[in-house]
Amino acid sequence: MSDRPTAPSSPSSLAAPLSLARGPALANRIVLAPLTNKQSHADGTLSPVEQDWLVRRAQGGFALTMTCATYVSPAGKAWHGQIGLCSDAQVPGLAGLARSIRAAGSVSAVQLHHGGRRASESGREPVCAWDDAETGARAMTTAEVEQVIEDFAVAALRAERAGFDGVELHGAHGYLIGQFLDADHNHRQDGYGGSFANRSRLLFTIIDQVRQRCRADFQIGLRLSPERYGIPLDEALATAERAMTGGQIDYLDMSLWDCFKHPDTPGYGSARLIDLFARLPRGACRLGVAGKIQDAVTAQACLDAGADFAMVGRGAILHHDFARRAIADPGFAMMERPVSRAHLRAEGLGEAFIAYLAGWGDFVAD
Repeated sequence: MSDRPTAPSSPSSLAAPLSLARGPALANRIVLAPLTNKQSHADGTLSPVEQDWLVRRAQGGFALTMTCATYVSPAGKAWHGQIGLCSDAQVPGLAGLARSIRAAGSVSAVQLHHGGRRASESGREPVCAWDDAETGARAMTTAEVEQVIEDFAVAALRAERAGFDGVELHGAHGYLIGQFLDADHNHRQDGYGGSFANRSRLLFTIIDQVRQRCRADFQIGLRLSPERYGIPLDEALATAERAMTGGQIDYLDMSLWDCFKHPDTPGYGSARLIDLFARLPRGACRLGVAGKIQDAVTAQACLDAGADFAMVGRGAILHHDFARRAIADPGFAMMERPVSRAHLRAEGLGEAFIAYLAGWGDFVAD
C-alpha cells in the first residue's frame, strides 16, 4: 500500500540551497538519480553520448549530477556499456565530464560499484560473498575481499583526480556491497559474514578507507535500499543510522522503491518507508530519497516528510530539465509514457539507452 501525496502541504522549498558537511553546497533540492544507460565504450571509458546525456541534466537544473554505477574492478562489470574507473586510462574522459558538470553549475559525483554475483559482463569468474549456485559465482577469499576494498578506495582517488566533487558508494539493489549485507546468504566465517556487524564490515571499511585517503573536502555519499535482496528492514534502518551518525559520509541516498509505500515488514504501524528513515538521527549527514518521484508535488512531499533532497530517475530521462521545471511550477509532472524514440533522442539519449528502455515495456512507444 502506498499513500501518494495529492497536494502541496507547504510552500515549495525545492529551490532552497542545501549545504553539505564537506565540499560544495547543492543549489536546490532535486538531484539526478544514478541511472543505468549502457552508453559507455566497451573498455569502460566514457563516450561522448553518455557525457552529453549527463551534462544536459546538469544544464537542466539538477543540483547534483551523478554518473551511473561505475565499476571499480574488472571483475565487477555488470552490463554491456557500463562505465568504469578501475584503470587510469578511464580517468581522462571522466575529467572532461567533471569540468562540464561544474561549468553547468551542478555538483558532480561518480557512483562506485561492483556487480559481485551479478557481474555478468566482466568476462571473468563471478565472485561474491558466498558460493552461489544460481549464478555460478564463487565465494571471495579474504584476500579478495581486502582487494575489493582497495579497489573502491583507489577508484575514489581516481574520481578525485578527475575533478569530481565526490563519490557515492553503491550499497543498494543486491550488488556486491549489498550481497555482503544479505542476512539470508552471507554466512562467511572470516569476519565479513554471519553476524550483522560482520556482514556490514565490508561497507564500513570501504567508507573508512575512502574518507582516510581522499582530500578533506571530498564528498562521500552512500546508496542503500531496504527490504529486498536478503536485507531485513530493521538492519537497513540500523545500517542507515550508523552511516549517517558516523561522521564519515555527507549524504545517504535511500532507494525506497516507492517513497510513500508502507513497509512489507509488519510491526511499523502506519509509518511509510520515508518516515522510517527520515526520523533516524542523522548528525550532519543529509538524507536523500528515491522512489517514484515523478512530479513537483511528490518531490516537495519528500521534503515535507523530512528528507533533505529528492532524487529523480524516470522524470530525468523524459525531461533533461525536470529539476528546473519542478522548481518553477509546483504543478509540474513528468509526461505520460510511452514516449517516442524521437522524444528521447531530443532529450539527449543515445540509441543504446533507448534500446535498453524499450525493454521496460511501458517506456518506448515505437
